[in-house]
Amino acid sequence: MIILASASPRRQELLKLIAENFIVIPSDIDEGVPNNIETEKSPEYLAVKKAKHIYENGHRNDVVIGCDTGVFIDGKMLGKPKNKEDAKQMLTELSGRKHKVITGCCICVNSFSQVTEVEFYELTEEEIESYIATGEPMDKAGSYGIQGKGSLLVKGIVGDYFNVVGLPVARLNKELNG
Repeated sequence: MIILASASPRRQELLKLIAENFIVIPSDIDEGVPNNIETEKSPEYLAVKKAKHIYENGHRNDVVIGCDTGVFIDGKMLGKPKNKEDAKQMLTELSGRKHKVITGCCICVNSFSQVTEVEFYELTEEEIESYIATGEPMDKAGSYGIQGKGSLLVKGIVGDYFNVVGLPVARLNKELNG
């Protein structure tokens, strides 16, 4: 049995491209990251932590997939916004700039990270406010979803589009079947 240790509807939809039959058991872990973990390794660290939590709690005979996605700019990670002001600050920081989206994946205890570079158009305050008003940024790393209205902010990407959505499906498929 394949188990996705994530409640993300985006990841569930993308995993359907690889596997028709899987179950979802969200990993309820503390998502704190120790200070000795390199910032850009945080998503992989959390992916391993999520997968191991499910794997070690009754699913040692299953294929458990844990994932975590982070948005990185200027050496720091932008998580999910706490509120509208936080979302505005993140989107303003990303405006007109390139940043990295890194998704860490873990299959049982084997892990990898996938990096995609994303560049935003220069955004006006009105564009940022209008996007925040949609509510879309509030549950997404970096305060945007490339698969929705956030796509209107993106000038270009270098790398795997699906990685930015939250699951690098081609790489995950290779790792699962490889």
